[in-house]
Amino acid sequence: MTTLVLTVIGDDRSGLVEALSSVVARHHGNWERSRMAELAGKFAGIVLVSVPDGNAEALTADLAPLSAQGLLDVTVERGAPERRSDGARFSLHLLGTDQPGIIREISAALAARSVSIAELRTETREAPMAGGMLFEADALLEAPHGVSGDDLRAVLEDLATALMVDIELE
Repeated sequence: MTTLVLTVIGDDRSGLVEALSSVVARHHGNWERSRMAELAGKFAGIVLVSVPDGNAEALTADLAPLSAQGLLDVTVERGAPERRSDGARFSLHLLGTDQPGIIREISAALAARSVSIAELRTETREAPMAGGMLFEADALLEAPHGVSGDDLRAVLEDLATALMVDIELE
């Protein structure tokens, strides 16, 4: 089997997932994982698909008309074998007043310790009663062997104080 990673974007409207999934199914592909959302009037996503080796090129070619029809721009990349981490996994939750640079500061601190962000979800929303906007992030982190939860927690707590946000690490 060949693993493909599809990134998609287009003007949001009904039928986009059906158009994409029909092409995958037509080539006996299996839709394994995806993350998709409407963002500022655009529908954007990433999809992990496995397909029989002999069908990968035809599937890729059959995705091109989706762009020509004005539905979705699709980029296809061949997947690499999944790497195994021998370190620890942590769940991070952040909540605080929205401000520029939160993700930059957190990701820089993590990268300095070779901690990988395996998954990240962020959103902004109105703060109840207080007014203004809240920023919320949830992440799955993969720390290399030798990076302890206590050390990571201490670094993130210092950042939380500086950014005036709440950070939980589990």
